[in-house]
Amino acid sequence: MEGPSGDGSSASTALEKWKSDFTRKFQYYLDRSTPHPLGRWLGTIGVASIYLLRVYLIQGFYIITYGLGIYLLNLLIGFLSPIADPEIEGLDGASLPTKGSDEFKPFIRRLPEFKFWYSITKAICIAFAMTFFSVFDVPVFWPILLCYWVVLFFLTMKRQIMHMIKYKYIPFSLGKQKYTGKKAPANSSPSKY
Repeated sequence: MEGPSGDGSSASTALEKWKSDFTRKFQYYLDRSTPHPLGRWLGTIGVASIYLLRVYLIQGFYIITYGLGIYLLNLLIGFLSPIADPEIEGLDGASLPTKGSDEFKPFIRRLPEFKFWYSITKAICIAFAMTFFSVFDVPVFWPILLCYWVVLFFLTMKRQIMHMIKYKYIPFSLGKQKYTGKKAPANSSPSKY
Protein backbone atom coordinates (compact mmCIF):
# COMPACT_ATOMS: atom_id res chain seq x y z
CA MET A 1 0.00 0.00 0.00
CA GLU A 2 1.35 3.44 -0.94
CA GLY A 3 1.62 6.14 1.65
CA PRO A 4 0.95 9.85 1.24
CA SER A 5 4.49 10.41 -0.01
CA GLY A 6 3.74 8.31 -3.13
CA ASP A 7 1.00 10.75 -4.24
CA GLY A 8 3.26 13.73 -3.58
CA SER A 9 6.12 12.32 -5.59
CA SER A 10 3.87 11.46 -8.54
CA ALA A 11 2.38 14.97 -8.45
CA SER A 12 5.87 16.42 -8.26
CA THR A 13 6.98 14.24 -11.19
CA ALA A 14 3.95 15.32 -13.23
CA LEU A 15 4.70 18.96 -12.45
CA GLU A 16 8.34 18.52 -13.46
CA LYS A 17 7.27 16.80 -16.70
CA TRP A 18 4.83 19.62 -17.49
CA LYS A 19 7.54 22.20 -16.75
CA SER A 20 10.01 20.34 -18.95
CA ASP A 21 7.50 20.08 -21.82
CA PHE A 22 6.56 23.75 -21.51
CA THR A 23 10.22 24.84 -21.44
CA ARG A 24 11.02 22.73 -24.50
CA LYS A 25 8.05 24.12 -26.49
CA PHE A 26 8.83 27.68 -25.41
CA GLN A 27 12.46 27.27 -26.49
CA TYR A 28 11.32 25.75 -29.80
CA TYR A 29 9.20 28.80 -30.65
CA LEU A 30 11.91 31.16 -29.39
CA ASP A 31 14.41 29.46 -31.71
CA ARG A 32 11.99 29.67 -34.63
CA SER A 33 11.60 33.43 -34.06
CA THR A 34 15.36 34.08 -34.20
CA PRO A 35 15.65 34.69 -37.98
CA HIS A 36 12.65 37.06 -37.98
CA PRO A 37 13.77 40.26 -36.22
CA LEU A 38 11.12 42.49 -37.81
CA GLY A 39 8.29 40.26 -36.61
CA ARG A 40 9.82 39.97 -33.14
CA TRP A 41 10.18 43.73 -32.76
CA LEU A 42 6.68 44.39 -34.11
CA GLY A 43 5.34 41.95 -31.51
CA THR A 44 7.28 43.74 -28.78
CA ILE A 45 5.95 47.10 -29.93
CA GLY A 46 2.44 45.62 -29.77
CA VAL A 47 2.98 44.34 -26.22
CA ALA A 48 4.47 47.70 -25.19
CA SER A 49 1.48 49.53 -26.69
CA ILE A 50 -0.94 47.36 -24.73
CA TYR A 51 1.07 48.03 -21.56
CA LEU A 52 1.12 51.80 -22.15
CA LEU A 53 -2.60 51.81 -22.95
CA ARG A 54 -3.31 49.98 -19.69
CA VAL A 55 -1.21 52.44 -17.67
CA TYR A 56 -2.92 55.37 -19.41
CA LEU A 57 -6.43 54.03 -18.83
CA ILE A 58 -5.79 53.10 -15.19
CA GLN A 59 -3.98 56.39 -14.51
CA GLY A 60 -1.56 54.65 -12.18
CA PHE A 61 1.47 52.40 -11.84
CA TYR A 62 3.81 55.23 -12.85
CA ILE A 63 6.57 53.96 -10.57
CA ILE A 64 6.47 50.60 -12.39
CA THR A 65 6.72 52.42 -15.72
CA TYR A 66 9.63 54.51 -14.41
CA GLY A 67 11.45 51.38 -13.23
CA LEU A 68 10.79 49.75 -16.61
CA GLY A 69 12.19 52.83 -18.37
CA ILE A 70 15.38 52.74 -16.28
CA TYR A 71 15.81 49.03 -17.00
CA LEU A 72 15.26 49.55 -20.74
CA LEU A 73 17.82 52.38 -20.72
CA ASN A 74 20.31 50.03 -19.06
CA LEU A 75 19.65 47.40 -21.74
CA LEU A 76 20.11 50.01 -24.48
CA ILE A 77 23.53 50.96 -23.09
CA GLY A 78 24.55 47.29 -23.13
CA PHE A 79 23.30 46.99 -26.71
CA LEU A 80 25.30 50.03 -27.87
CA SER A 81 28.52 49.12 -26.03
CA PRO A 82 31.31 46.90 -27.36
CA ILE A 83 32.02 43.62 -25.59
CA ALA A 84 35.61 44.70 -24.91
CA ASP A 85 35.27 48.21 -23.52
CA PRO A 86 38.65 50.00 -23.70
CA GLU A 87 37.76 52.29 -20.79
CA ILE A 88 36.94 49.46 -18.42
CA GLU A 89 39.84 47.23 -19.40
CA GLY A 90 42.39 50.06 -19.60
CA LEU A 91 43.47 49.03 -23.10
CA ASP A 92 43.65 52.59 -24.43
CA GLY A 93 41.73 51.61 -27.54
CA ALA A 94 43.87 48.59 -28.35
CA SER A 95 40.83 46.35 -28.79
CA LEU A 96 39.13 48.58 -31.37
CA PRO A 97 40.88 49.65 -34.58
CA THR A 98 41.64 53.37 -34.56
CA LYS A 99 43.69 53.79 -37.77
CA GLY A 100 43.21 52.66 -41.33
CA SER A 101 46.28 50.42 -41.02
CA ASP A 102 44.89 48.61 -37.97
CA GLU A 103 43.43 45.16 -38.41
CA PHE A 104 39.68 45.17 -38.98
CA LYS A 105 37.77 43.91 -35.98
CA PRO A 106 34.00 43.71 -36.27
CA PHE A 107 31.85 45.39 -33.66
CA ILE A 108 30.68 42.80 -31.14
CA ARG A 109 28.00 44.00 -28.76
CA ARG A 110 28.06 43.46 -25.04
CA LEU A 111 24.36 42.56 -25.32
CA PRO A 112 23.43 40.81 -28.60
CA GLU A 113 20.28 41.84 -30.44
CA PHE A 114 18.31 38.69 -29.64
CA LYS A 115 19.03 38.91 -25.90
CA PHE A 116 18.26 42.64 -26.05
CA TRP A 117 14.87 41.91 -27.63
CA TYR A 118 14.12 39.02 -25.28
CA SER A 119 15.02 41.04 -22.16
CA ILE A 120 12.89 43.99 -23.27
CA THR A 121 9.89 41.79 -24.06
CA LYS A 122 10.21 39.88 -20.79
CA ALA A 123 10.50 43.13 -18.80
CA ILE A 124 7.40 44.61 -20.43
CA CYS A 125 5.43 41.42 -19.73
CA ILE A 126 6.51 41.43 -16.07
CA ALA A 127 5.60 45.12 -15.75
CA PHE A 128 2.23 44.38 -17.34
CA ALA A 129 1.59 41.58 -14.83
CA MET A 130 2.54 43.92 -11.97
CA THR A 131 -0.22 46.33 -13.00
CA PHE A 132 -2.79 43.78 -11.80
CA PHE A 133 -1.62 44.12 -8.16
CA SER A 134 -2.59 47.29 -6.35
CA VAL A 135 0.36 47.01 -3.95
CA PHE A 136 2.61 48.26 -6.80
CA ASP A 137 0.46 51.33 -7.47
CA VAL A 138 2.50 53.79 -5.41
CA PRO A 139 1.09 57.33 -5.64
CA VAL A 140 3.73 59.58 -7.23
CA PHE A 141 3.73 62.83 -9.16
CA TRP A 142 4.47 61.39 -12.60
CA PRO A 143 5.74 64.58 -14.34
CA ILE A 144 8.75 64.63 -11.98
CA LEU A 145 9.56 61.01 -12.85
CA LEU A 146 9.19 61.72 -16.54
CA CYS A 147 11.45 64.80 -16.39
CA TYR A 148 14.05 62.91 -14.37
CA TRP A 149 13.99 59.99 -16.84
CA VAL A 150 14.35 62.31 -19.85
CA VAL A 151 17.32 64.09 -18.25
CA LEU A 152 18.87 60.73 -17.35
CA PHE A 153 18.32 59.47 -20.90
CA PHE A 154 19.98 62.49 -22.53
CA LEU A 155 22.94 62.51 -20.14
CA THR A 156 23.49 58.78 -20.61
CA MET A 157 23.21 59.00 -24.40
CA LYS A 158 25.58 61.97 -24.45
CA ARG A 159 28.13 59.94 -22.50
CA GLN A 160 27.65 56.94 -24.81
CA ILE A 161 28.02 59.05 -27.97
CA MET A 162 31.18 60.66 -26.57
CA HIS A 163 32.52 57.16 -25.89
CA MET A 164 31.74 56.17 -29.50
CA ILE A 165 33.55 59.25 -30.81
CA LYS A 166 36.55 58.76 -28.53
CA TYR A 167 37.10 55.13 -29.51
CA LYS A 168 35.85 55.53 -33.10
CA TYR A 169 33.20 52.86 -33.37
CA ILE A 170 29.67 52.76 -34.74
CA PRO A 171 27.38 50.13 -33.21
CA PHE A 172 25.15 49.88 -36.29
CA SER A 173 25.73 48.57 -39.78
CA LEU A 174 23.17 48.62 -42.51
CA GLY A 175 24.36 45.54 -44.34
CA LYS A 176 27.39 44.78 -46.41
CA GLN A 177 29.24 47.73 -47.92
CA LYS A 178 29.22 47.90 -51.71
CA TYR A 179 32.33 48.88 -53.56
CA THR A 180 32.06 50.19 -57.10
CA GLY A 181 35.74 49.82 -57.92
CA LYS A 182 37.86 52.41 -59.69
CA LYS A 183 35.99 54.74 -61.95
CA ALA A 184 37.39 55.85 -65.28
CA PRO A 185 38.24 59.53 -65.58
CA ALA A 186 35.36 61.55 -67.04
CA ASN A 187 37.42 63.33 -69.73
CA SER A 188 39.01 60.25 -71.28
CA SER A 189 37.55 59.17 -74.61
CA PRO A 190 36.96 55.53 -75.42
CA SER A 191 39.53 53.80 -77.54
CA LYS A 192 38.76 53.41 -81.28
CA TYR A 193 40.60 50.10 -81.62
